[in-house]
Amino acid sequence: MRRCLFLLLFVWCAIASAAEAPRKVLVLGDSLSAAHNIPVDAGWVRLLDARTSNMATPWTMVNASISGETSLSGRNRLPGLLQKQHPSVVVIELGANDGLQGLPLGQLAGNLDSMIDAAKGAGAKVLLLGIELPVNYGPQYRDGLRKVYADAAQKHRVGLVPFLLDGVALDPALMQDDGLHPTAQGEPRVADNVWKALTPLLR
Repeated sequence: MRRCLFLLLFVWCAIASAAEAPRKVLVLGDSLSAAHNIPVDAGWVRLLDARTSNMATPWTMVNASISGETSLSGRNRLPGLLQKQHPSVVVIELGANDGLQGLPLGQLAGNLDSMIDAAKGAGAKVLLLGIELPVNYGPQYRDGLRKVYADAAQKHRVGLVPFLLDGVALDPALMQDDGLHPTAQGEPRVADNVWKALTPLLR
């Protein structure tokens, strides 16, 4: 009898502990998510981690972003990250480096499809973060890039932030000298852009 009670107590404690453990949001991105050339604590991922960790049901942000990452390298890394982290939500911020290199948009679309399928197959919800390119890349390529993100979000029925740097990219005071990455002062606005679309996935 005592042994049965002990086992029931052990199981109950294990279930309670698992329920209280923070669920994970995995961020797979490039330098725009890796706090390029600014303190890590000032990056939008860390700023959102402070918000999610204080929610009634706590969440933790796992930042797997790497500067220079392309959609292909992210696609190759994602299965291992899913197996290791077991996230409930996956945020995909990739494509900027594909665009800057002028890679075929069909290749980006295929890689996004694969990553979204992998994340959903692992039981995670997905949020896609779109990017914009400088105007010198021409309207055809820039419009095509926007369409890749919109089509992927619609096809897979996942969340979408059309432009991660909305309200930041055109403000010189919020951008670094390279014109591509936000300053620490611009990161809170980036965090707000993501937060609006991420919040519904955390409920």
